Amino acid sequence: MTTQTTAPETPRKVDTGKHAGLIGIPPQLARALATGGGALTVVSTFLAWTWTSEFPGDLTVYGYPGGLQVLVLIGGALTALFGLASYGVKGLRWLTPAGADSALKLSALGAFATAWYTVLAISFQLGGLINLEPGGWVVTIATLTAVLGALALPFDWPASEPGDPEDTVLEQIGQQLRHLGAVLKATFASGTATPARKLPAYAEILLIVAALALGLTVFTYGIGTEYDELFVGFLITAGFGFAAAAKAGLVGRVSALTAKHRNVTMIGAFVAAAAFPFTQSDDQYATIGVYILIFATVALGLNIVVGLAGLLDLGYVAFLGVGAYTAAMVSGSPSSPFDIQLPFWASALLGAAVAMVFGVIIGAPTLRLRGDYLAIVTLGFGEIFRITVLNMDGTSGPDITNGSNGISSIPNLNILGFDFGAEHTIAGFTIARFANYFLLMLLITLVVVVVFRRSSDSRIGRAWVAIREDETAALAMGINGFRVKLIAFALGAALAGLAGTVQAHVTYTVTPEQYQFAHVVPPNSAFLLAAVVLGGMGTISGPLVGAALLYLIPAKLQFLGDFQLFAFGLALVLLMRFRPEGLIPNRRRQLEFHEDTEAPTVLSKAGA
Repeated sequence: MTTQTTAPETPRKVDTGKHAGLIGIPPQLARALATGGGALTVVSTFLAWTWTSEFPGDLTVYGYPGGLQVLVLIGGALTALFGLASYGVKGLRWLTPAGADSALKLSALGAFATAWYTVLAISFQLGGLINLEPGGWVVTIATLTAVLGALALPFDWPASEPGDPEDTVLEQIGQQLRHLGAVLKATFASGTATPARKLPAYAEILLIVAALALGLTVFTYGIGTEYDELFVGFLITAGFGFAAAAKAGLVGRVSALTAKHRNVTMIGAFVAAAAFPFTQSDDQYATIGVYILIFATVALGLNIVVGLAGLLDLGYVAFLGVGAYTAAMVSGSPSSPFDIQLPFWASALLGAAVAMVFGVIIGAPTLRLRGDYLAIVTLGFGEIFRITVLNMDGTSGPDITNGSNGISSIPNLNILGFDFGAEHTIAGFTIARFANYFLLMLLITLVVVVVFRRSSDSRIGRAWVAIREDETAALAMGINGFRVKLIAFALGAALAGLAGTVQAHVTYTVTPEQYQFAHVVPPNSAFLLAAVVLGGMGTISGPLVGAALLYLIPAKLQFLGDFQLFAFGLALVLLMRFRPEGLIPNRRRQLEFHEDTEAPTVLSKAGA
């Protein structure tokens, strides 16, 4: 008697072979609806959306878009252009080297979100949909049509896993949710970018200049938004627009050009930044600009410690305070215990040197620790610094820092006869106090960028990366881990102290409350670390962009009141969930988080 046995079937994924959209509309009609909806959206912005000018932006004018209409116009134009590019229209193929469908979907969603947000805001503020003019109804229908058409475009559906009859209800729901997430991810998946046509060097440089000019325009518009509704619309349009450009392959192509011409890109970026004060009619937004630069410069110094060396420092803002207090004490302020006034170059070098000494003093006994233990020690140092300067008031301790009152009445800088507190006319443009400090801080930022770039590409920079990736392996290869980490700690502290010397003169007053671990107003240690992680660890532009966003967005979200930090925190959680490598990631870290991404031919010494 023989017993016949069969091997159990191995569960396998079922390929549905389905190439359809999320909505059951024929592909040809769907593409026409998306493209036509984008074009009609553009037309609708030239119509009146409401009958009264009580809604900000004056959307009552025919033939001249204003306020939020301009943002919807941009979203509609992008939708129409990507739609035409998807037809293979000659002259537009360069827009979509990685395919047009995903970019079309995102741009249509951006225009839809901005338009419907505007319509709903009009209805809530003015008391109902009755306050809409024909243009408001047209843009509502046009953007909805474009979204429906875009989401109906076909894509490769992911394979589904067969269910197990013995699964519980929760397991079945979990499987369905995972499949839904895979479908949504596939909906916006882009293809592999086609190789770029070889261009002359001058043409590539012109493209980099155009990209920098576009970046300056977007930043200037965002920082100058005059009312809350416009800033929210700007965030929606800019977010979806950047995502669409990334899916189309434009961001990757520009990144390749900037990596090829690094020196030209760096010089062009700083020239564009230097042009910012001359685009402003007053000193209001230059104030925000100089604080962003201070924040960004300190974040870039922290990026050496965290991004390159992999050391978690939670008390880094203390080094900024060391530099600020050092500069304040030798500034000639009447609140300073020392009757001395050094020139700026001397106070800047002294502030950086004192901060470096503190970095060595704190780092020498603690850098043999790793991970969470090192983080706790640095957090303690930050709080010890704040409490120490708070108690040096002549009562609880020696009278050095004037306690909670701080060192006030810090005079404006005067370098070679140039008074930074006075207005000056340059090439017919008048720049005021904060614009002067903005240009000075830009020079400091340039110095920090050069130091970061040179150190990251050096032998010591490669040692930092080795320590960050695997300290045990690095030690086995002969790297002196303690020495390498101490250099990173000292260099990062010196750069933060250098930025602090300028901050003292910008703020007029230096107080202990400015240097907390966490506070609603940056810079503080929590926001500095968030700027590095958000922007992209180990890169130059990442912390600069992250710091600008982390300073600008909370300042513009004040209308949310008690919900400001909640909305801000929720946005950070979502960003870290869907883009954990940061906005401008280090190439090696991007490959770690996205293993299916095509690896570059060559990585830089720091992994960028």
